[in-house]
Amino acid sequence: MASAKKNPRPLPRITGLETEYGCMVASAAAGAVARVRDWVFDHNRFGLIDRHDRDWDEPPGNGGFLFNGGRVYLDMGHFEYCTPECASVTDVLRYDRAGDRLLLAAVKDLGLAESVHFFRNNIDHRSGATFGCHENFSLLRRAPLTEANVLSLLAFLTLRVLFTGSGRVGSARPTANSTEPAVEFQVSQRADYIENDFYEWVQHNRAIINTRDEPLADRNKYRRLHLIHGDTHVLPSALFLKIGATRLVLDLMEADSLPQLHLADAVGTLRSLSHQPAPPWTVRLGSGEMADPVEVLSRFRQRAQQLFSGRDAETDAVLDLWLKVERGLASDLSSLVGLVDWVTKQHLLEAFRQSEKLEWDDPWLEAQDLEYHHIDPERSLGLALANLEGPWAVGWDDAETLVRGPRQTRANRRSELMRKLAEGGHDYKIDWDQVESAAGETVLMPDPLGA
Repeated sequence: MASAKKNPRPLPRITGLETEYGCMVASAAAGAVARVRDWVFDHNRFGLIDRHDRDWDEPPGNGGFLFNGGRVYLDMGHFEYCTPECASVTDVLRYDRAGDRLLLAAVKDLGLAESVHFFRNNIDHRSGATFGCHENFSLLRRAPLTEANVLSLLAFLTLRVLFTGSGRVGSARPTANSTEPAVEFQVSQRADYIENDFYEWVQHNRAIINTRDEPLADRNKYRRLHLIHGDTHVLPSALFLKIGATRLVLDLMEADSLPQLHLADAVGTLRSLSHQPAPPWTVRLGSGEMADPVEVLSRFRQRAQQLFSGRDAETDAVLDLWLKVERGLASDLSSLVGLVDWVTKQHLLEAFRQSEKLEWDDPWLEAQDLEYHHIDPERSLGLALANLEGPWAVGWDDAETLVRGPRQTRANRRSELMRKLAEGGHDYKIDWDQVESAAGETVLMPDPLGA
């Protein structure tokens, strides 16, 4: 590992989220998800619908790009919202919240508010299906992806479940052929569905780190780290910490300054931590020693503190929240109510369970679990307990995030080009890194940081 010097300047990094929303639809509102999608693009309301095949499973009309630089489409029946490319953690939160606001506006305008409900969650309790919240981070192609660094990154991405899990009642395991004991409540919604530490494809063999090399940018300069193992967040503070801490760890990797450690079994560790929603936790490192995962995570935070504290206000806010959550995990989970989703949900459901004298397998608790994730702030049980006293309290009434892309990235340029296309009435082909018009103009945008 190269010796690291304190770096006062933030490293440029693009981040984006892909959120697959859960949806509950009354029988009288069949086809509602497609109707909501069509409402978004009706008369170019919030974007331009695709007029060309994007892939073998994305025909024309399945989705399109938004004027905020993001994208909406249907993925195996789910409404999926992709944020635009964001250069800051705060912008990720602002544009992530825009997806909720878009859906709320659609169901209300379509008169579906009483029969169609969208949720920021990752499981269907009834069918056992899962759907994801994918994270995307740009990486410099020259980043030192040594085996030691990649295994250290894998360890962080596994152990961060202690502050990134959204919690769930029950589990996808045991299955009919499993000897694993039943779980009443667990830390993560996605952990039971992760099968590998590394894998190229994302369906049916889900991994902690997706290894497909698809930068959607200049291949000579950038990689894209694509993560599918994380939960969708309700609490803004939890999303702020997940994105912020992960960006800092990637900064450490690009500086070749990651703690040199790895886990004996990342996938097994992810599941075992998820199945134990109370300390003390222990994990086995690759060295064979047992360790406290909170202390292991602290090594990453301390290294980031040494190198990056004081470089900008957002970095310091992430480090401060990370330390607060670390202390809460180590000594007082109750201090994390309103900050960490799984702790908040467990607190809420335990109080409800005791007041109603319910067992954990009561369907009423599954219903309350789902209601925690409702996108409507008037109904969401999670948002009712959210701690909004921090820089993560953004995006609630931010009209710009529905119509304009982040100014620091190419998303803003894409937005401007799309508006010209809408005004001119020309045919077009839009992708993340280029915009083509039937008039013969092609604008290439290989650098995601190109404003």
